[in-house]
Amino acid sequence: MCKKNLTAWLSTWVILTPDQRWLLLLSIAAIALWTIGLGNLPLRDWDEGTYAIVTREMARNQNWWFPMQFGQPYFMKPPVIYWLVALGTGLFGQMSEFALRLPLALPTALGVPLLYSFTRELTPRRRDAVLTAGVYLTLLPVVRHGRLLMLDGLVNSLLILLLWCLLRSRQSPPWALGMGLCLGAIALTKGILVFALWGIVGVYMLLDRQWAALRNPYTWLGVALGMGCVAVWYVSQWQQYGEIFVQVHLGTQNFARIATAVEGNAGPLWYYLLEIIKYGFPWLLFWPGGLWLAWQGRQTSRGRLILTVTLLFLTTISLMGTKLPWYVMPIYPFMALAVGWQLSEAQDHLGRWLRGLRWLLGLIALVGLGGMVYFALTDPQVPLILLAFVLAITMAMVAWQLQQRDRRFVPTLLIGIYACLACLMLSSVWIWELNEAFPVQGVAQMIEQHTPAGQRVFTSFDYNRPSLDFYSDRHVFPISNPVQLAQFRADGHYLLLDAAGLERLAISSDAILSSTEGFSIVKPELE
Repeated sequence: MCKKNLTAWLSTWVILTPDQRWLLLLSIAAIALWTIGLGNLPLRDWDEGTYAIVTREMARNQNWWFPMQFGQPYFMKPPVIYWLVALGTGLFGQMSEFALRLPLALPTALGVPLLYSFTRELTPRRRDAVLTAGVYLTLLPVVRHGRLLMLDGLVNSLLILLLWCLLRSRQSPPWALGMGLCLGAIALTKGILVFALWGIVGVYMLLDRQWAALRNPYTWLGVALGMGCVAVWYVSQWQQYGEIFVQVHLGTQNFARIATAVEGNAGPLWYYLLEIIKYGFPWLLFWPGGLWLAWQGRQTSRGRLILTVTLLFLTTISLMGTKLPWYVMPIYPFMALAVGWQLSEAQDHLGRWLRGLRWLLGLIALVGLGGMVYFALTDPQVPLILLAFVLAITMAMVAWQLQQRDRRFVPTLLIGIYACLACLMLSSVWIWELNEAFPVQGVAQMIEQHTPAGQRVFTSFDYNRPSLDFYSDRHVFPISNPVQLAQFRADGHYLLLDAAGLERLAISSDAILSSTEGFSIVKPELE
């Protein structure tokens, strides 16, 4: 049976075109990397916890049009993400971490073969497309954020699809329909970001003299359909909620982020450059060379696209008042385009500066060996020890290949970084933000067991944790004032207190229902 299946698979492989083979390989590699260990860690705070709560409430109430959070209207984000996640959890029949993350991880992973197809429209060299997709596949922020229950990976894939439709429409005009539909999907995923992306794409179309696309009736039909869907949803929200929807959704949660640091998320002008420097290794080393090639080829569509998006998007987000690490995500497909170009050129002309990298890579190989020892002594997780080992071997091999002027250093680097990322995703640290506060699952289970369903709980912890709200299925409110906490308890509410809170409120032991992870659930005074 296995022999027959293998024979059938090989027969299929033989009849595929080279492009189809690369698309298949890239799809398999991306889906594997985006799904291994996907459910091995709990949801993190803020986006993941909040979106999971809203999705659960949407599915419970069968209210697919008006997002709610604990019975209250949720105005922060449009509904596409909740529809996708609800579809996925419905198919799995459970709200597990894997089921919650998979519906967004898959379309983000498919951005890799999409980028390959898009690059093939920009350049006749297949090698450039393979390397561009390979770089995007192995960018840490793309993989990590794309695996989380977040919006940004999906937006990236929609943006790549939009641009692919633009280029495809040069030979087949109906493809232009996809541009407007993608814009509508982006608007129903991340709100006003669509204006920035559409403006940047529009500038590129003008600079690249894409007059045919602007004259194409399918372009405007697609825009009408996409924006029509957006208008229907926004008008229905305004009719349902009135001015409060406009103030919160468009004001506080969208336009206010342009001029002010919402919720204290501020940073310097160079904030996003630092983010790229911190997490762009090793492709950051080749990015300046790729930008220089784009400048030299600024008369080509590829050069114009890289320069236009890199300059305009980085400038736009750098000038915004609110700064968050994932806002930079749309830059990575174009960083991959630039780096893929540089790596392809390196296959033909191995410059002196590239050979000079061997010393840096050799140093990183030594750091990898040190990492093996460190992880073995302090956090002996097999995936982390393997990660350090693979990093050391990869950097050492690439350094040696550069010394030997061996142009195979590029596939060595791609395969090695892919293996490193796979090890990271199998470890318990790929969501490192979970270490910023106490583990929520044990505390949430305690709350769920000892409080009635739908009960509001008040805690002495410093801030709200949406992941705790999700796992406990209770709304847990942070209250810093001990007098207020005592009053809520007197009014019949349960309290979640740490040791300091127990001491400040002088809680007797018989009032404590249960304790775990340094927190105790305290029954109301009226019980």
